[in-house]
Amino acid sequence: MTAVLEGKRVAFLATDGVEEVEYTQPRQAVIDAGGVAELVSIKSGEIQAMEHMDKSKTYPVDKVVSDASEQEYDALVLPGGVANPDFLRTDPDAVRFVRSFFDAHKPVAAICHGPWTLVEAGVVDGRTLTSWPSLRTDLANAGATWVDEEVYVDNGLVTSRNPDDLPAFCAKMVEAIAEGPHVRQHA
Repeated sequence: MTAVLEGKRVAFLATDGVEEVEYTQPRQAVIDAGGVAELVSIKSGEIQAMEHMDKSKTYPVDKVVSDASEQEYDALVLPGGVANPDFLRTDPDAVRFVRSFFDAHKPVAAICHGPWTLVEAGVVDGRTLTSWPSLRTDLANAGATWVDEEVYVDNGLVTSRNPDDLPAFCAKMVEAIAEGPHVRQHA
């Protein structure tokens, strides 16, 4: 892969319960494209990743979200896992951090249960996206249009349903980050 993300810094916002492959594969895609990937979390130290419902590896946190600013990054990635986004959406600093990327029109990518945090940040109204099917009602109630597609891109927001979608998700995520900030078109 070419270094299309050279000079780009990407925040991966995650905590305990993150679905390992939804963190590691997009992170590696950013690195392979020449970007810098940093793990931002609601706590310092390490986070516990999961492989479905089983504990997997732990990963070192680069920065605590309360000390992080969207201005330090070119894009944001929200991996899934069931517990991870549920913990994130109850943390005011994590919600603020997510919202700030939308305010700055920077690319955001979320997979599986990751869009739960987008709902809490109040940034899905009027957007079209996909997710793990159980989030469909939450997203619709927050004003989004939900689609059952491998990957969906809505003006800088890249979403996918599950780990099977990772190849398409990673490709569109890298493409969106390479394109950079966007201006949201209102209907």
